[in-house]
Amino acid sequence: MHADLLFTGGPVLTPGGRTATAVAVTGDRITAVGHDEVLDLAGPRTQVVDLAGRLLLPGFQDAHVHPIPAGLELSQCDLTGTRTAAETVAAVRAYADARPEREWVLGGGWSMEAFEGGTPTKELLDAVVPDRPVYLPNRDHHGAWVNSRALELAGITRSTPDPADGRIERDASGEPSGTLQEGAMQLVGRLTPSATAADRLAALLHAQRHLHALGITAWQDALVGDFLGMDDPSGAYLAAVRDGSLTARVVGALWWDRERGAEQIPELVEKREALSHGRFRATSVKLMLDGVAENGTAALLDPYLDRCGCATANRGKSFIDAGQLPKYVTDLDALGFQCHFHALGDRAVRDALDAIGAARATNGPNDTRPHLAHLQVVHPEDVPRFAELGATANIQPLWAAHEPQMDELTIPFLGPQRAAWQYPFGSLLRSGATLAAGSDWPVSSPDPLQGIHVAVNRLEPGADHAPVFLPAERITLTEALTAYTAGSAYVNHLDDTGRIKVGALADLVVLDRDPFDGPAEAIAETGVALTYVGGEAVYAAQEA
Repeated sequence: MHADLLFTGGPVLTPGGRTATAVAVTGDRITAVGHDEVLDLAGPRTQVVDLAGRLLLPGFQDAHVHPIPAGLELSQCDLTGTRTAAETVAAVRAYADARPEREWVLGGGWSMEAFEGGTPTKELLDAVVPDRPVYLPNRDHHGAWVNSRALELAGITRSTPDPADGRIERDASGEPSGTLQEGAMQLVGRLTPSATAADRLAALLHAQRHLHALGITAWQDALVGDFLGMDDPSGAYLAAVRDGSLTARVVGALWWDRERGAEQIPELVEKREALSHGRFRATSVKLMLDGVAENGTAALLDPYLDRCGCATANRGKSFIDAGQLPKYVTDLDALGFQCHFHALGDRAVRDALDAIGAARATNGPNDTRPHLAHLQVVHPEDVPRFAELGATANIQPLWAAHEPQMDELTIPFLGPQRAAWQYPFGSLLRSGATLAAGSDWPVSSPDPLQGIHVAVNRLEPGADHAPVFLPAERITLTEALTAYTAGSAYVNHLDDTGRIKVGALADLVVLDRDPFDGPAEAIAETGVALTYVGGEAVYAAQEA
């Protein structure tokens, strides 16, 4: 039988390395992997792709991403390209002035390091948008910047108490200053107008096009549900399944309402059944255990330091009761749910691992494949527990580099010992852990090749003269590529993807070069030429 699609003339990354130069695809599956003998499968209707020395590899998969919020933000006040306070305020002014009909100014993506202490003030917004409410989450979406009009509509005053899962930043006199952290975001976020169903579908398709252009063929949506004013993306996925426009393979992580307990589990079972159709499966549950280090809400075993290096009373926040977490995880695991943890601080990491251990002890071994995302601070005693418990380390490599948010808002408040425990990719691999990789987009770029660059170099692209961030935690190019392909495919239970081998689905990406042929410092210069899902082209660069 002749192949429908034939790749030839370049290196092919197989589970054994770059050990092939040709791949045949028939229907949606890989039917041959080898060398010149594969060319015998060419027929009169076979599409032949000349790799011309470019690398063919499995499609990338993002194990932790938020495509629909990202797509919505791209159509709103997108602040991801701004770096200073002046640039950010100017971008807000330009957006608001161009859209006087908008009832709210919405968007986000501003950088904490652009503002003193990472907390911009309402006065900066009042100066450019005095008449309408403004609500702008920051780059990591654990804080929001609001103006006086938004505070007024929400009834937030100096007497408003902090919610249990958040903090209202205040000025020296006790007045709300204009930044809302974690759960306090919802005080304003719940008032913002929801996107329409059409808006959400358009955002999904916009995001999908962008992700395909980066070589991404599958992902895990890390928040399917309602949270802090963000719209539930499930309806958009089902609409895209029904009309055939969902070309990616997607796992949805159903949101665990941290204000409730085990009584929500039957509802999650119902949602799994109702939402799992076609290329979308809602088989995971997202448990957000803590916040982020930059605003002091990541859960730590020992207290944060102050600017003078002295211990404070703050150990961060645990959003889910650590005493109840093992029972929740055990019950979910027994029902076949995968648990997808947001665990950033070392206490959150330990709580998640303890809960997985409890589930293993009660339920025995199974194939639910729990994974912990972010893993900024991991106590060395917990590193080997990932392999012991079968917990996958879901890494966001772009964060593992020296940059202002790390150097100014994180390291000083962790202290040297804990700062050296950050993003221990190499240690996790050496201990036998499985690595999966993701971006947390729109928190950071969804480009896998940018993340791979940082995982290998522990430097931001273009920062060749900066100090390497914890060089012992660097991993190899092969290891980083594996995390973004086979590792994330494992987390997503897409076992017939993530590897180029006979019988696998033909989810494939052709890079514009072979990054193994160049120096590690040039990995980020690599681009994507072609992306295929099930043997069908979903992206082609103009020059491809």
